[in-house]
Amino acid sequence: MMSDITFANQAFLYGLLVVPVLIIWYIFRQKKQQPYMRFSEASDFSKLPHSWKIYLRHLLFALKMIALALLIVAIARPQSSSTGQNVSIEGIDIIISLDVSGSMLARDLKPDRLDASKAVAAEFIDGRPTDRIGLVVFSGESFTQVPLTTDQAIIKNIFKDIKSGMIEDGTAIGDGLATAVSRLKDSKAISKVVILLTDGVNNAGSVDPLTAAEIAKLYGIRVYTIGVGTYGVAPYPVQTPFGIQLRDMQVEIDEPLLKQIAQETDGRYFRATSNQKLAEIYKEIDQLERSKIDVTEFKNMHEEFLPFVLLAIALLLFEFILCQTLFRSIND
Repeated sequence: MMSDITFANQAFLYGLLVVPVLIIWYIFRQKKQQPYMRFSEASDFSKLPHSWKIYLRHLLFALKMIALALLIVAIARPQSSSTGQNVSIEGIDIIISLDVSGSMLARDLKPDRLDASKAVAAEFIDGRPTDRIGLVVFSGESFTQVPLTTDQAIIKNIFKDIKSGMIEDGTAIGDGLATAVSRLKDSKAISKVVILLTDGVNNAGSVDPLTAAEIAKLYGIRVYTIGVGTYGVAPYPVQTPFGIQLRDMQVEIDEPLLKQIAQETDGRYFRATSNQKLAEIYKEIDQLERSKIDVTEFKNMHEEFLPFVLLAIALLLFEFILCQTLFRSIND
């Protein structure tokens, strides 16, 4: 964007002080050069018409003064500048691996664990516009719901459609992590991260969770694990002959396994026992994983003296033409 005009030779602007001095000198000079004659009666002369050339003769001097001021400004070298920024972003690729098993319908988080996890994850995505984010869902098996993308609208829209029961029930933590790793292993990002969220114990799938963690470590992928659920028991909706009723079910989260996965991959383990705690966890991960943005500022200077010079030449040329035509008799 263009900035204000600056001057490379700013000291030359003091030369503009010459202009008012010359104007004062011109005024005094004109008074001394006024011709006069003595008459006994001057009333008749007042009735004589005055030529318009007499009034406009001062235009010649005004043109010279304006041209002089313009030349002084040109010598001071007015310059404009265009400034901008070159921004280089070393992004982070993130896969959210989300447990959608039936136990995620427990209501120790509001309205339930799954909806709370989706809402907080959506806020997390909003705060990372420069990163590529993907989504893996797992239950008894796993699959990629959204590959890595910077299109946040797509991810958030698909988040709305995620629900428990969309795939075979169970908790295949190893498969969920392995699928996420397969999406990140060929990434060229400076940092590769998996956020794995579950509320249970690995009881399904074909990949051992610790084997998946070793593969993640091999590819330089950091895994943050989140155990979702309160301690003790949690209300869980159960279908009965009298409709859906809430019954307390024991909360079973394999924390040692989740901690080991995080430790193996240089990540961290978190326990989300409430909506607020889950939001705080995502904020902490957000701070731990920040894109590196390099900003290089630049400024280009542009010389602006030429318009002043051209206008000064035009005024002097105009003054010369007037001297040789309309005001020739006066100057002579």
